[in-house]
Amino acid sequence: MIRVLITGSKGFLGKNFISHLSELKDIEVVSFSRENTLEDLPEMISKIDFVFHFAGVNRTNNNKYFKEVNQDLTEYLCRVMSLSKRKVPLIFASSVQASKDNDYGKSKLSAEKIIKNYAKNTGNDIYIYRFPNLFGKWSKPNYNSVVSTFCHNIANNLPIEIHNYDEIIVLMYVDDVIYELISLILQRKPKSDLNKIPTYSISIGQLAEKINNFHHNRSSLAVDRVGSGFIRALYATYLSYLRPQAFSYNLDSFSDERGVFSEVLKTKDSGQFSFFSSKPSKTRGDHYHHSKNEKFLVVLGEAVFKFRNIQTNEEYSITVNSDRLKIVETIPGWAHNIKNIGDSELLVLLWANEVFNHEKPDTYTYLINNEKN
Repeated sequence: MIRVLITGSKGFLGKNFISHLSELKDIEVVSFSRENTLEDLPEMISKIDFVFHFAGVNRTNNNKYFKEVNQDLTEYLCRVMSLSKRKVPLIFASSVQASKDNDYGKSKLSAEKIIKNYAKNTGNDIYIYRFPNLFGKWSKPNYNSVVSTFCHNIANNLPIEIHNYDEIIVLMYVDDVIYELISLILQRKPKSDLNKIPTYSISIGQLAEKINNFHHNRSSLAVDRVGSGFIRALYATYLSYLRPQAFSYNLDSFSDERGVFSEVLKTKDSGQFSFFSSKPSKTRGDHYHHSKNEKFLVVLGEAVFKFRNIQTNEEYSITVNSDRLKIVETIPGWAHNIKNIGDSELLVLLWANEVFNHEKPDTYTYLINNEKN
């Protein structure tokens, strides 16, 4: 069992770190927060294997708190660790502000010096991380980062302020930080810098635009490339600020005597998802495409797909049933339709490789059962 002490355990970084650690076996977390007193630390230190020192003040109306929390608490922590005479690695969450001439930065720099002196005197391992602007779920708006402020306000239809559209900020995602910190526990490999943690540079204006795009996705049905990298991290952060009442949203649907059709999701360059229903004996389709590809999945019911080559009149049919999931593809130059041959409603999921363009739909009527074709 590895016992890990985390100061600032109820802060943004602390909460995320503890959540990840709880998913691992043989790790016990000991939390130190504002609810504890300094007198609690000696007992905690006597039984732990790692100390992650996250406690700190980022913003305050009284600058004395920078010294009291960022500097004095660090000094007391190092003193207690020295007296314990145990070889316990100390990991410190500092800030890039430590290199700047402001009260917050000075307090972080002083804390770094205290920790380095502690390492020199005890021979214990230390890891000092100068984090840039951290962002992610559970970050406090108007306190931790501009990302949390923008995400919170835009998600809740509140205004945002941009003083310098072109100002570049450097960001780091909290989950990327945590993967690095967990590696210190599990691998015990010395690391001296942040080179392995991704950073992202973006202007304030572009940041606001991307988050606004997320907000408008629900009406446009268009989703950004949210599967990797910075956009994945930013999208996850934005979603975390949605209130429960906003966990769902309505879609438009179009009904006729055949059933219902609805567009579900559109991508920038990988098409769109839709679904439709069809009543027994009803037929949909009867058209062809020159370039467009569609993939159909019958998720409820039974259907027959009919195809005809518009040049050779060659025909082909495929019968599918939701009891055995199968993708049926449309092929350029082949007309196609789908008929519900079951006794109940047919439900079909549809993906097309391009977003429907009303001006260039690439969809041409062709009645497969009409011998005149």
